[in-house]
Amino acid sequence: MHRILLLDDDTELCELLTEYLRPEGFEIIVVHDGEEGLAAALSSPVELVLLDVMLPGKNGFDVLRELRARSPVPVLMLTAKGDEIDRIVGLELGADDYLPKPFNPRELLARMRAVLRRGERSEAPAAELLTAGDIEMDLGSRSVRVAGKEAELTSVEFKLLEALLRSPGKVVSREKLSMAALERTLGPFERSLDVHVSNLRRKLGPTDDGAPRIRTLRSEGYLLACAAIR
Repeated sequence: MHRILLLDDDTELCELLTEYLRPEGFEIIVVHDGEEGLAAALSSPVELVLLDVMLPGKNGFDVLRELRARSPVPVLMLTAKGDEIDRIVGLELGADDYLPKPFNPRELLARMRAVLRRGERSEAPAAELLTAGDIEMDLGSRSVRVAGKEAELTSVEFKLLEALLRSPGKVVSREKLSMAALERTLGPFERSLDVHVSNLRRKLGPTDDGAPRIRTLRSEGYLLACAAIR
């Protein structure tokens, strides 16, 4: 069973989700307070955190900020319907995905499984190494080095970079990147992919001449401005 931390102060929702998710193979730890939830996320071996924004003790953004500084555990934010700012802030702080309330439990389950699949390590005995310019990605160890220095990426950022590294110097469409990194199509006005790319661009830093490593081609997609893969 997958061990999940559900951090939400809505007790009725927590009960409903626990009843729904347990038969699907999930062990649910429920916490209603931000401080206690952060402690549980750091001390318990959980595979995924479902994190509400509005929490007593410590709000969801503060929990996510402190959690990201100490743990790479995947986080799926639960946000108020229509509040795009909360969703963007959550993604900028390192959330893997989000779902606005109210939501269909089946959609939540699908997104949870997608996040968990992205976080699984490859069991292939032969590690594949992708390189482009001074970027090196080891798919076996799931590590990335830029100009010889380790880059700490979330699972979404890792998948984004992998897709770009497989087509260096070529435009990769937003649709293809979304399926590779989020395993779903984007809504017509959704900005989650753009925020993840922005986070990745910041972590990779500029090229030697100061240009961004990832370039945006409006209405087309993104391009990794590096030499071809060796």
